[in-house]
Amino acid sequence: MLIRKKVLALAWGLAMVLAPVGLMAEGGEKQGKLVHVADTRGLTGFNLYFADLYNTNRLLFAIEAVLITVIMGVTLGILMDKLVSVIGLDLSKRSVKE
Repeated sequence: MLIRKKVLALAWGLAMVLAPVGLMAEGGEKQGKLVHVADTRGLTGFNLYFADLYNTNRLLFAIEAVLITVIMGVTLGILMDKLVSVIGLDLSKRSVKE
């Protein structure tokens, strides 16, 4: 019974790995490279800055996006911690019982 389960798991794993190869569509016209650009018409301020940055330097855009996300997450965490302490819930004295 255990060997049967292992064989079925192996067969399922191989099917999941090899299925996309067999399902790829063939034929049709060859397409050129896709060009991803942000439309900057009508944008101003930060929106224009980030759209231009996306169009010109994707690596710097990605780094700035990650940093902004981290800063916003930390800020939100600190604000929520203060809000929770104001309403009287102290999470720092919580003991874990496992």
